[in-house]
Amino acid sequence: MEPSPPSPVPPLLVLHLVILAWAFTAILGKLISLPSLDMVVWRTALATAGFSVIALVMGTSLRLARRDAASLFGLGAILGIHWVLFFLSARLATASVSLAAMPTMLIWSSLIEPLVNGTRRWNRVELLLGLVIIGAVWMIYAVELKHWFGFTVGILSALVASVYAVFNKQVVALHPFASLCAWQLGGACAASWLLLPFVSGTFLPAVPGARDLGWLVLFAFGCTVLPYAAFVYVMRHLSVFTVNVVYNLEPLYGMALAALVFGSREQMTPGFYAGAGIIIASVLAVPWLQGKGRPA
Repeated sequence: MEPSPPSPVPPLLVLHLVILAWAFTAILGKLISLPSLDMVVWRTALATAGFSVIALVMGTSLRLARRDAASLFGLGAILGIHWVLFFLSARLATASVSLAAMPTMLIWSSLIEPLVNGTRRWNRVELLLGLVIIGAVWMIYAVELKHWFGFTVGILSALVASVYAVFNKQVVALHPFASLCAWQLGGACAASWLLLPFVSGTFLPAVPGARDLGWLVLFAFGCTVLPYAAFVYVMRHLSVFTVNVVYNLEPLYGMALAALVFGSREQMTPGFYAGAGIIIASVLAVPWLQGKGRPA
């Protein structure tokens, strides 16, 4: 059997670019002037269209069994709620605060996954580091009291994201990438759209101006469609261990980008950075402690 040709772009570099694009979403969430809910409606609608086009180009059918379609659509609705909460957190506080809350997914996933997946037990390393993260969360609450509501919404966003991740893990290998993403983003769009009358009293999302439309196109394609497509490429070349380690750098990239874009508006107290540093270090430690000796 002949060896496969070398990849034109180093997969590790692609992975870092993907994580950088995902980290940039918190910044875009603040740059776009539309309400958080309306912004998610537009982002998911455009991304759904993008994934549908990819499916057609790849010759992948969007038709699925009714039960599979309903499952993916429902998971997408959960994803949409996570995004709404995440961007609302950034609006209520800062991009750095919303990003600092996301690594608490480790705690939620460690508690939820064994209840969903009977083959997985609670992991001591994850639970012990979860206790460390809880302490760091309280540290942030103590020093950033003015942002307590935004941080709480961010933690709730992380909880919803962990529910999505745990259940999505059960189905992600069962369907072609493009059709799976098209159905899930469609579900995210539908869920956020259905919330509009209850949140803003209107049945249609606000029409973006020229500036917001440009950011939304970047949001949908530069930070959603292209990164997810590139992530599939990465998963074919790198181990899960390596991917997990790099993925946990997202809050660091996001905070650095937020500081560059917003300057002093994103400046937090030393106590916040100490707490956020403990959270991020704890999450980074998990794959190293569990994967010691594994090949990268």
